[in-house]
Amino acid sequence: MRSCYKVFSLVLLTALLSIMAACQNSKEEVTTNTEGKGPVTLTVFDSDTNPDWEKMESPVGQKIKEDTGVTLDPEFDIEGGQTKIPLMVASGEYPDMILPKNEASTLVDAGALIDLAPLIEEHAPNIKKMLGDDINRLKWSKDDPSIYILSNNTVGEDRANPNFGALVQHDVVRELGYPEMKTLEDLENAIREYKKLHPEINGQPTIGLTLQTDGWRLQSATLNSGFMMTGGADDGEYFVDPETFEATLHYRRPAEKEVFRWYNKMNDEGLLDPDSFVQKHDQWLSKLSTGRALATIAPDWMIYEAQSALREAGMEERMYGMYPITLSEEYNHNAFRDNGFQVGWGIGITKDCKDPVRAIKFLDYLVKEETQVMLNWGIEGEHYEVVDGKRVIPEDVLERRNNDKNFLKETGIGYNFSRFAPRYGDGALDSTGQTYTINTREQQIANQTEIEKEVLKNYGVELWKDLYPSKDEIPVSPWGAAYNLPIPAGSKLEVNNQRMLDITFKRVPEAILSEPKKFDEIWDQYMKDLDKLGVEESEEEFTEIVKDTVELWNN
Repeated sequence: MRSCYKVFSLVLLTALLSIMAACQNSKEEVTTNTEGKGPVTLTVFDSDTNPDWEKMESPVGQKIKEDTGVTLDPEFDIEGGQTKIPLMVASGEYPDMILPKNEASTLVDAGALIDLAPLIEEHAPNIKKMLGDDINRLKWSKDDPSIYILSNNTVGEDRANPNFGALVQHDVVRELGYPEMKTLEDLENAIREYKKLHPEINGQPTIGLTLQTDGWRLQSATLNSGFMMTGGADDGEYFVDPETFEATLHYRRPAEKEVFRWYNKMNDEGLLDPDSFVQKHDQWLSKLSTGRALATIAPDWMIYEAQSALREAGMEERMYGMYPITLSEEYNHNAFRDNGFQVGWGIGITKDCKDPVRAIKFLDYLVKEETQVMLNWGIEGEHYEVVDGKRVIPEDVLERRNNDKNFLKETGIGYNFSRFAPRYGDGALDSTGQTYTINTREQQIANQTEIEKEVLKNYGVELWKDLYPSKDEIPVSPWGAAYNLPIPAGSKLEVNNQRMLDITFKRVPEAILSEPKKFDEIWDQYMKDLDKLGVEESEEEFTEIVKDTVELWNN
C-alpha cells in the first residue's frame, strides 16, 4: 500500500507541477506586454476635470487593461490643483503619477517628482521614437536638465481646427447675407442687426454676446481675446516679442485696452449678456445649447458640449462657426502659430510611486503606434473597419461620433486616455501613411452639417481653418508657448504673477461693466495697480526665462 501511495503521490505531484507550469505559461502569455508582471493599480492625480472618465469599463479602457495589466485610479480636480497639490506637499504623500499643470514647480522644488530621463532611456522606446530631438525640450531648466514632466501635448500636428475665435451662429450670418466677418466692428454690427430682427429665440430673450468667465476660464476665453485679437498668440499672461524675446504683461499693450473697451461698448448697448461675469460654466454652456446666444468668444474645445447638444437637438442653424475676428484689419489672427512640441504641462512620476518602471512602460504603451490609432479610431470591427488597407468609419458610428455627446465616454475614444501622455496630432502620419487622428480635411468636410457647408461656401472656403492665416504665414515660436515655461515655486515672480492676475480678475470686469465715461479712469487705476506690484521687474525676470529656454533648447 505504501509503494502504491508513493506512486500515486508522485503522479499527483507530477500532475500538479504540470498544471502549475501550464498556468504559469498561460499567465506569461496574458501578461506579455507587462514584462511578466501581474495586474497593478496606479493612482493618478489630474489637475483638470474629466466628465468623460469611464473607469476603464469602455471597449478602449478594457483593451488597455488587457494589454498592460494596469488599472488607473484617478482623481480629477476642478481647480487646477491649486489647493490640493500644496496640501500634498505639506503632507509629503503623493499618488503614483500626477498631472500638475501650473503647480509643477511646487512639486519639483519639494522633491516630489523623480527624473524621468533614465527611465525613458531604458524602458520607453516608443516615447523616444515619438519625440526624437524634441526630447531636449523636456529638460527642466538651464540649471537643472532633469526631466520631471512628460508633456501630454501633440507631436507633428497640423491642426484642422482653429483653437480660438469668435463663435457666431450660422443663422446670424446666413440671414444677414453673409456679411464680412473680420473685425470687432463687423461682429458688433451682425449681433446688433440680428438681435433687432429676432428679440426672442425659441420663446426666450435673445442674448447678443455671452462671455465665459468662470474661474480659470476667464483667462482662457475672455482675457486671452486681448492678445488673440491684436496680433498675439497664446503665451499666457505675457506677450513675447518674436525678435527680441522681451516679455510684456500683455494687458499693458495699448491695443488690448481697445479690445476691452469694445466689450464695454457692447455692455453699454445691451448687446453683452448681463450675467457674463457671474454665470458658471454650466450656465454658459446651457445658454449656448438652447440656441439663444448669438455669439461667444472662446477656444474651440470649450464649446464642444454645446455644439453636440445643438446638433443632437436638430438645431443645426444655431450651431457656431469660428471667425478670426481682430480689433481692426491691421492685425492678423495668430491662432495657427506653430509652437513646436509644447512642454510644461504633462505627467510626472512621484517619489512615492510603487513601481516607476511599470509606470513609464504604461506611458510608453500609450504612445506606441497601435495604441495611438486605437485612442483616436477605437476598436477595429467595432468603431472602424479596414477597407483596402485604409481605416474607414461606418456611417452609423460616424453619426454617433457627430451627434451623441456620450459617445466618447461610452467608447473610451479621445482625450480620456490620451491626456496621460504625448500624442500624435492632427495631420501626423502613421507607418501606413494614414493619419493618426480622424481630423483630416476630408473627414472634417464629411462631418459638417448641410448648413455649415452652405455658410462656408458663401465665404469661399471649405473649413473654418481656411479663414485664418495659415501656420506657414506665421514664424515658428522658438520658446514654444510661454505659459508652459517653468517658474520657480515660491519665487517673487510666481507670487507677483498671481497678485497681478488677481488684480486683473478684478479690474478688467470692472472696466467692462462700467459706464463708458469711467472706462479710462478704471483702466488707468489698473495700470497703476500693476506698477505698484512691480510689473516691470516681473517682465524682466520672465524675459530672462524666455531667453534661457531658447538657449537651452538649441544646445
